Amino acid sequence: MSVPVKEEAAASEATTSGLVINDFVVKFANVNGSGSASANGMFAKSILRMGVPVAARNIFPSNIQGLPTWFEVRVTEAGYLGRRGGVDLMVAMNPQTWDKDLAEIEPGGFLFYDSTKPLPPGRFREDVTVVGVPLTAMCNDRYALPRERQLFKNIVYLGALAGLLGIDPAVIETILSEQFSGRQKLIDANVAALHVGLDYVKANHQPLRLQVRKSDKVGDRIFVEGNAAAALGAVYGGATVCAWYPITPSTSLAEAFTRYCEDLRTDPDGKARYAIVQAEDEIASIGIVVGAGWNGARAFTCTSGPGISLMTEFIGLSYFAEIPAVIFDVQRGGPSTGMPTRTQQADLIGAAYASHGDTKHPMLLPADPGECFEFGALAFDLSDRLQTTIFVMLDLDIGMNEWLTTPFAWDDERQLDRGKVMTHDELEAGADFGRYKDVDGDGIPYRTYPGVHPNKGAYFTRGTSRNPYARYSEEGAVYVDNMQRLLRKFETAKALIPAPIRQDAKRKTPNQKVSDGVIYFGSSTPSMLEALEHLEGQGHHLDAMRVRGFPFSDEVYDFVAAHDRVFLVEQNRDAQLRTLLVNEGEIDPGKIVPVLHYDGTPITARFIAGQIGQMLTLGRSEAAQ
Repeated sequence: MSVPVKEEAAASEATTSGLVINDFVVKFANVNGSGSASANGMFAKSILRMGVPVAARNIFPSNIQGLPTWFEVRVTEAGYLGRRGGVDLMVAMNPQTWDKDLAEIEPGGFLFYDSTKPLPPGRFREDVTVVGVPLTAMCNDRYALPRERQLFKNIVYLGALAGLLGIDPAVIETILSEQFSGRQKLIDANVAALHVGLDYVKANHQPLRLQVRKSDKVGDRIFVEGNAAAALGAVYGGATVCAWYPITPSTSLAEAFTRYCEDLRTDPDGKARYAIVQAEDEIASIGIVVGAGWNGARAFTCTSGPGISLMTEFIGLSYFAEIPAVIFDVQRGGPSTGMPTRTQQADLIGAAYASHGDTKHPMLLPADPGECFEFGALAFDLSDRLQTTIFVMLDLDIGMNEWLTTPFAWDDERQLDRGKVMTHDELEAGADFGRYKDVDGDGIPYRTYPGVHPNKGAYFTRGTSRNPYARYSEEGAVYVDNMQRLLRKFETAKALIPAPIRQDAKRKTPNQKVSDGVIYFGSSTPSMLEALEHLEGQGHHLDAMRVRGFPFSDEVYDFVAAHDRVFLVEQNRDAQLRTLLVNEGEIDPGKIVPVLHYDGTPITARFIAGQIGQMLTLGRSEAAQ
């Protein structure tokens, strides 16, 4: 059970170098189904409870158990919320991925592993400090049942890491008490397992130079998944109908909406003021949503790329019949079934132009759970105002990972924007109601709710061509007039979509021209902001703009026009946002340089800074020649 002398000496020598406090990356390599997720989550939350910001990423397979899974925790006093790239401490609990995990460790970093069966020196790296703890042997001595040995092994290594990294064990004990509230035997058993690991490293190892110290940098921020935030936004946005079909990574959004409705949309007498339907498939889901929207309810579905593929005919009906609907698209790797548990931003073109024929759909592009809540509510106002499908484009990274974000804010005086709805009194007074008639020049017609008047304001909802009064027509001029009106409506949407956020580079003089810019969006945001700091430190000055929705406002096109070259950072293979910009703005494609990351893992600051920095340096060298 003892640690090999060579490893022990290396661990002791690590204390002689300078401490690294609240600024390092720990990565757990586990086997899916081993029960490690709970312990790894407690590791991240215990550091948060000590007031130190963390950025956590869960990278898991799409099967139930047996395949490799990783959990990455960035401890970051500076508050960076994106992945940095590289690992300082690898907790290697999966022999199948040993070589790959070992290769990820930064030179001078640390490897923590189960040393019950010591490995030959050739299995390690000379530039990595090895910390061995005989986890299996300790659990075999203490626990009789195989499942107990496996589950408590995770808590034992959590205790060992607490001792090595300076994490307050009392904080972890509090989290255990909360997690197993009311089950004292479980609390006691887990606390005991925690101290098995803690006591072992205190007796056999020196603390690592990577240390956690109490801080106050977390403040009042909350730790929440984007899917849960979007679901709460839907409640506040007035949604009363959810029709969905399970698909990773969007399922937890519908589940969260159910929980919130049980709490917030249920009368004191127990009567539900909502309808949630798990339909037989994605096609039925969007059909229910469109039907509810036609009837005046605020309705949504949540899905991912394969679901959008199936929904396109109903999405086209929403566009052409002008029926409000909201779709939360939590994007994953594609095409086909793709990588169900990996993240990408690969549905942009598919959502923007969903359905056959000439269609254009507004999209909202949240960057964090705070905007998932904000845009989750806003989407329903926009769908009513524009009488069309609104896409809220999350991805797995935002949707299924917990992020630090400011507490959600809501104005209790805010009123739901129902858009242009003709009332009973207006119809009674003789208003000229034409369901598809543009009376204001903004492309948006008036609509009525079913039953608003006994003999006025009724119309037949159809997905085929019709005139402004909803009467069937296949006349070319009538069709063209209607399609042009829909374009005017899309133009109107530009002023309603959240405006882009611009961050200018530091200038020596106010009028100094910065020739290079960068555009980014969504979950790339935290890594992009950190990369900008790195690039600035290397002497690369870029103006930056975060796009928050589609259609693009004129500010986005003006930004491109103002720079000689614009990098566009996105997480897909085909530069889909770039394609939309070029197509919609008639921009010279050569002016926009794609920076693409699409291996399914969340993009890192190092990747962005490395890619852009290399191109900028190459450009300077060529200019000098």
